[in-house]
Amino acid sequence: MFRLAHLSDPHLGPMPDARLRDLMSKRMIGYVNWHRNRARALTASWLDRLVDDMRRQAPDHVALTGDLVNIALDQEIAAARRWLDALAPPDRLSVVPGNHDAYVPGALRRASEAWAPYMTGDGAPGVHFPYVRKRGPLALVGVSSARASGPWFATGRIGSRQTRHLRETLEALGAQGVFRVVMIHHPPQRGATAWHKRLTDASRVRAAIKRAGAELVLHGHTHLATRTHIEGPHGPVPVICVPSASNGPGHKRPAARYNLFSIDGAHGAWTCEMEERGFRAQTLEDAGGVDTLARHSLAIPGTPAAVA
Repeated sequence: MFRLAHLSDPHLGPMPDARLRDLMSKRMIGYVNWHRNRARALTASWLDRLVDDMRRQAPDHVALTGDLVNIALDQEIAAARRWLDALAPPDRLSVVPGNHDAYVPGALRRASEAWAPYMTGDGAPGVHFPYVRKRGPLALVGVSSARASGPWFATGRIGSRQTRHLRETLEALGAQGVFRVVMIHHPPQRGATAWHKRLTDASRVRAAIKRAGAELVLHGHTHLATRTHIEGPHGPVPVICVPSASNGPGHKRPAARYNLFSIDGAHGAWTCEMEERGFRAQTLEDAGGVDTLARHSLAIPGTPAAVA
């Protein structure tokens, strides 16, 4: 059995001091939003407790689906690299970037350089998306939807070239009979988020999976706990989102959480159990420890349970 942990959107804080010239862009909006809103909800104390619990569960690998930083200052990107190094070694942690990691033009390039060991495919010379990392029976396929967008927008895009490579990669991996896990920051299903936060070419992702297939899709971005699906060639493919890993109780989004997947079996006979772990508390006053919130058995396309 292979155990995969999924967390997303840590939005690492606190916000470092910024020079005025660094804020002469969309960053000014994010800087003000952090100090007025996000700093109260997204705190390191909840993230640290969640990560401690995750370590105790001893997953074989960790998938992190973006938004490590807030407005992509150079100091934030460097601090995120130190946090990644403390979280897990690169061979046990796979990362894809989110829209906050590409907050302004040039930020994604700097983040990719700083976090390269965690976003480089097996045997690849550098960061290229989609990447592939094989771990046990799994093939983790990292897709980048991160793009710099205009003020008040948090959209993503993967582009035609990455879509073509994604389809070809999934087809090749499908022929190998591995359990394909697609990692992407923005949700690929219809209506998953507001128009100004959507994946603008989500239909491309759906078309690639409809043709080539996948066993599981993991994403973040919405800070919600959702289980939906998109169509694959052999049945519905589970699409799972996890709340922000640093969100405290008592706010409009669910408290900090991660998902733990237990994957077993072989091609045509996969089993996948999902355990949601996080904070049950609805307010800061009654906040307790990290606990199991729910357990689910996911129907994997092509297996007898999914077909029945």
